[in-house]
Amino acid sequence: MASSDAGLEGTLGIETRRFLLVLVKPSHYDDEGYVIQWLRSPIPANSLACLYGLAEDIQQAQGLGADVDLQLKAIDETNTRVRPERVAREIALAGGGMVMLTGVQSNQFPRALDLARALRTLGVTVAIGGFHVSGTLAMLPAVEMGVQKALDLGCFIFAGEAEHGRLAQLLNDVMAGQQKPIYNFMDDLPALEGAPIPRLPRPILERTFGANSSFDAGRGCPFQCSFCTIINVQGRKSRRRSPDDIEAIIRANYAKGIVSYFITDDNFARNKDWEAIFDRLIWLQEVENIRIRLIIQVDTLCHRLPGFISKAARAGVRRAFIGLENISPDNLLAAKKRQNKITEYRKMLLAWKAVRVITYCGYILGFPNDTPERILRDVETVKRELPVDILEFF
Repeated sequence: MASSDAGLEGTLGIETRRFLLVLVKPSHYDDEGYVIQWLRSPIPANSLACLYGLAEDIQQAQGLGADVDLQLKAIDETNTRVRPERVAREIALAGGGMVMLTGVQSNQFPRALDLARALRTLGVTVAIGGFHVSGTLAMLPAVEMGVQKALDLGCFIFAGEAEHGRLAQLLNDVMAGQQKPIYNFMDDLPALEGAPIPRLPRPILERTFGANSSFDAGRGCPFQCSFCTIINVQGRKSRRRSPDDIEAIIRANYAKGIVSYFITDDNFARNKDWEAIFDRLIWLQEVENIRIRLIIQVDTLCHRLPGFISKAARAGVRRAFIGLENISPDNLLAAKKRQNKITEYRKMLLAWKAVRVITYCGYILGFPNDTPERILRDVETVKRELPVDILEFF
């Protein structure tokens, strides 16, 4: 937690007040109603890192005023227990503050509501943001039932992205007691170049397996897959961080001993600056000897981009997650997955294998044309024909 003593600012004679911002990434429940938690979770939540980086930038720039001591605390519930009573007590001791439930996906929203209910009962100001809020406001004609429950609890909702001063606006509104029920920025998605970089304190990162970190090099995807919320939440335009931004992220984490990253772009191959970013990472690896390991997500046509796979390997990519989705043309067409060319699958997988990158592919079951017999037949075809390392079914 970053903090400074409340009181008089010495020579300036300015009386300060403290404001504690607690950022919480909720977990979700298992089938029996238990919160899923791990001693070490796989990777930190990028949404948590993005919000923490933005808040830290506000803190350092005194964006809430010279008389406000902004304190920060981050909790990832996938590896740390959230104790509402303790959080409420810390906010009270600070003299004021709030909780932001960040990056909440649909399967995490019931847990977020339960945390919000407990915190609101204790008098804590609570905001909820993330894919569920943003996606439902973008796609549905009315406020979704779960989101309405949050509003009824007295929470307020944040849809969209918090760059370009939006987080500071929200915090100033809360401090003035003038927060709105809904902050909706879905029609005004910000540019990312030069924005504060995602970051988390090392103790948070150490609670992940292997002390991993994550960052988004870009947001948005040009494709129109019917099952994907990315295009509804982050848009179809490629918005991206600059190579300078990426280098700053790598160097900041490397100074903490962090060398493993998950790049959370839904499809890094469609980041318009992929080559410039890879070239910068190759320079860091091969010239400055800053050795890093990357996991990226790509589409099944990435091998058609000249130099993409070879540069990915040189830049430090060790695992590529690929949305294989299905091998039946009618299923792919029904899902508007026109960019998936099954005739290219084998060539693409062999290209990754040639540079010793592990392929981790997602496969969707339950399309309208699927039957149990057809699924079994298709899986046998995959096993026989496609050199995929890991196949995960959804």
